Amino acid sequence: MLQSDFDNTVNELQIANDTIADRDTQLECLKDVDAAGLQEKITNLQQENAQSKLDHAKQLKDERLSTALKLTLTGKVHDVDLVLGLIDKEQIELDEKGNITKGLDEQRKTLQESKSFLFVPEKEEKKLEIKGWIPAGGDNGTGGELDAGSAFAKQFNEKGAVGSDAPNPWE
Repeated sequence: MLQSDFDNTVNELQIANDTIADRDTQLECLKDVDAAGLQEKITNLQQENAQSKLDHAKQLKDERLSTALKLTLTGKVHDVDLVLGLIDKEQIELDEKGNITKGLDEQRKTLQESKSFLFVPEKEEKKLEIKGWIPAGGDNGTGGELDAGSAFAKQFNEKGAVGSDAPNPWE
C-alpha cells in the first residue's frame, strides 16, 4: 500500500469519526427537548391561528356591513358616521351580494322619529306648470280663429303642396 492510499484512508476515517461525533451531539440535544412542551406549543399555535381566522372573518363582515350601511344612508342623513354609531349592527343582515336584507328599516324609522334632525327632509316633486303666454294656434278664447302667420301657412300648404322631390324654398 502506498503512502497516499494510507493518507486517504486515514482522512476518511477521521471524517467518519467527526460525523459520528456530530450525530452523537445532536442525539444528546434531542434527548434534552421536552416533547410535551413542544406538543403544548403546537396546540397553542393552532388555537391562536383559529382565533385569528375568526377575528379576520368578523372584521371582514363588519367592513362589508359598514360599507353597505354607508351606501344605503348616503344622501338620506346629514352625518352618516354619526347615524352608524346609533345603529345596532347585530340586527342587520346582509345577503351574498352585500345588500341589506333586514333590520335597517325598523331602526331607521325609530331614529327618524326620535332624532329627526339627523335626516335630510324628503322633497316633494312639483309638477311643472307653465303660466302666461299662449302659443299661436292654441285656443286662446277666439273660437278657433287663426292668427296671421298660421293663416298664411295654412293657405300655402293648401295651394301648392310641394312634393318630396321638389327643392324646399325655405332652405
